[in-house]
Amino acid sequence: MEIEKIDDNIYEVPIGYRPGMRVPGRIFVSAALREMVEPETVDQVANVATLPGIVGHSMAMPDAHLGYGFPIGGVAAFKEQGGIISPGGVGFDINCGVRLLRSDLQARDVQPLINTLLDALFQAVPSGLGSTGRLHATDQQLTESFLRGAEWAVEEGYGVEADLDFCEENGSMPGADPSQVGVKARKRGRPQLGTLGSGNHFLEIQRVEEIYDQEIAKRFGLFKDQITVMIHCGSRGAGHQICTDHLDVLSKAVRKYNIDIPDKQLACAPLGTPEADHYFGAMVCAANYAWANRHIIAHWTREVFDRYFPGSQLQLLYDVAHNVAKIEEHRVEGKKERLYVHRKGATRAFGPSRTEIPAAYEGLGQPVLIPGSMGTASYVLCGQDKALDLTFGSACHGSGRVMSRSQALRQFTGKEVKAALNRDGIAVRSTSPGMLAEEAPQVYKPSGDVVDVVHNLGIATRVARLVPLGVSKG
Repeated sequence: MEIEKIDDNIYEVPIGYRPGMRVPGRIFVSAALREMVEPETVDQVANVATLPGIVGHSMAMPDAHLGYGFPIGGVAAFKEQGGIISPGGVGFDINCGVRLLRSDLQARDVQPLINTLLDALFQAVPSGLGSTGRLHATDQQLTESFLRGAEWAVEEGYGVEADLDFCEENGSMPGADPSQVGVKARKRGRPQLGTLGSGNHFLEIQRVEEIYDQEIAKRFGLFKDQITVMIHCGSRGAGHQICTDHLDVLSKAVRKYNIDIPDKQLACAPLGTPEADHYFGAMVCAANYAWANRHIIAHWTREVFDRYFPGSQLQLLYDVAHNVAKIEEHRVEGKKERLYVHRKGATRAFGPSRTEIPAAYEGLGQPVLIPGSMGTASYVLCGQDKALDLTFGSACHGSGRVMSRSQALRQFTGKEVKAALNRDGIAVRSTSPGMLAEEAPQVYKPSGDVVDVVHNLGIATRVARLVPLGVSKG
């Protein structure tokens, strides 16, 4: 059975594409991006549609590609009664997310010092696989980060209280249960607060190249040729280990509760069972840890900027979460219902009707931050109410890979990638040449094409385009 084009940017995976589908699948892509979606990714969209309690559609955003269980770029919502929760719908890097700081500096003031500034940031914010931070948190501090996230970081002297208003969930989800975080996850997480990590994580100095919507940009505090700083990272080893530990438990729960799944990577548990509650409590701990982590990194970034530009201001525009399952209220067949919305490699995109957005952005919608790949543009968008009906208020989270890391290493060298970026006027720092090769711009879909789909569907409207001047990679 073939998938069906039902709109310029919507393809449907019909019920019957795979036995046991409870709802259709929806893949939000343009015709050009459709060619980049692997058949296995379509299969994963169909697999998710078989899970108990799913409502609406099993969805894939325009950056979708093959993931663990759910596709990366996957979104699915489950009823509180009769639904499930699945780590495959959240991912290993729980609350991998993006934070954008806007400055009062212009590019012409910063560019002459870009290499010096980047060296200082690379030293101030540890990065790389297994990197450890400057914080040296105690066990009690680690527990507090699990429970209170960015709020705890502010109390410890990182950032300011006003920052919390501009974090999704104010930087701390309720429901954390540190008793469900294992010894190994704690051991991995304790030394890593305040670190970028590796892979596609980065700290990037950017220039606002283009403003698409002057009115919204003004409310967001953005202007042409402004310097911004984007931070992309998550819950580090703590989140990865929490996912690993609970996947083992939920794999057994599938058998215990007689859940029929087409792929063992869709391990899950019925909502309301001990296994589901324990995973959710541990997942929230990792999400809160990630908000604290980004808060600390932002604080150290401000310190570096103040050293070279005394009195400069770096204000938090917004911080969005990827890779999380959240309890949200949505309309289903005309009625409001509490749903467990899984967003894996997808970000929230709430419109102006939702009360969860910051008061400063009332009447606009929440900022939606879509990072580019290394060397390509990132975008600021504004969530629209149409997204609530179309995607449970969800958008893509980035460009989306089209080439595996092993393929990238065969095709590129770090030296070549760095030289190409330098020729384009982009300074770069990395812990290893191999990391630059793995993250070469060519291994991702064009970020502008991905953002166009979101904009054209009315999920979120384009506000600004940001281009990199200097990138610190994990």
